[in-house]
Amino acid sequence: MNKTASGKTIDAAIVGAGFAGMYSIYRLRSMGLEVHAFEAASDVGGTWWWNCYPGSRCDVESLDYCYAFDEALLDEWHWSERFATQPEVLRYAKHVADRYGLRDHITFNARVNSCVWDEDEHLWTVSTESGETVRARFLIAASGCLSKPHRPDLPGVDDFAGRVLFTQAWPHEGVELAGKRVGVIGTGSSGIQSIPVIAREAAHLTVFQRTANFTLPAVNRPVDPAYEAEIRADYLGHRREILQNKAATVKQTLAESAFDFSDAEREAAYEAKWQRGGAGGIPIVFADSLTNPASNKEAAKFVWRKISEIVDDPETAESLTPRDHPIATKRICLDTDYYATFNRANV
Repeated sequence: MNKTASGKTIDAAIVGAGFAGMYSIYRLRSMGLEVHAFEAASDVGGTWWWNCYPGSRCDVESLDYCYAFDEALLDEWHWSERFATQPEVLRYAKHVADRYGLRDHITFNARVNSCVWDEDEHLWTVSTESGETVRARFLIAASGCLSKPHRPDLPGVDDFAGRVLFTQAWPHEGVELAGKRVGVIGTGSSGIQSIPVIAREAAHLTVFQRTANFTLPAVNRPVDPAYEAEIRADYLGHRREILQNKAATVKQTLAESAFDFSDAEREAAYEAKWQRGGAGGIPIVFADSLTNPASNKEAAKFVWRKISEIVDDPETAESLTPRDHPIATKRICLDTDYYATFNRANV
């Protein structure tokens, strides 16, 4: 164990050292409690440690995707891009761990395989695969919803002579794909992010899709210093506004119904959000976009038209068009050149 807690009885045991686990350590330590976390990876970061596939980046704006418990931390960290890459988010997580001495309370390379509650003693016994145990009054499961990937049991995969990779367990040293024929299974967020990057490197890319998903352009760019200064001037007020917003992000939502506007006005409103980029615009541009099925469909139809305009081949465009669910009833994906990638000769 890195900083051993094995065999001890402590106040709180934490499973995971991603963003939730790190904050739990910080918060409980500030309350004077003795805590210890167990992390399966070799460092902090959680999903941002594991998911280092090509094109991996945050789909929440960087200035919103950070801790707000310490104004000094807010002042000293400066994000470089509107939507930070996986390496930058991981650097931020490591910076937080260093700044607050969180690693002193974490055992790395320790996968928890058992948490048992003792009703008589009112204690949890937390055990790892390698045999360490700790007893605690409180248990915080900070393993998140992305800690156990789904690996499909595909007939014949064991006979495949090539290399099989998973975005969730992408090698940290990277993978050389130049000159390779690559197949990507799935067009969820990781597929949508990685496909354009892989296509630029691989000799040929084949995409296997079951279900098309809504994805909007990120319109990523360097963080605007003036906008950053505006946010930092009242960051806590900015956060309060976010927490009161149904999309958990600050966006300008019109108070009227989509049908209070003409077709041309509605189209202009959607186009403005498309050009601005980000996931929170088009699905919530009108007050009833998420409550009125007809209004929701107007937003979906705008995205459908965009797909047909970008993708040259009509059959491919239709395959990429999500028609089986209303827009924003699944998490919206963000992309950079995703649809345009299917116009490449090697895809």
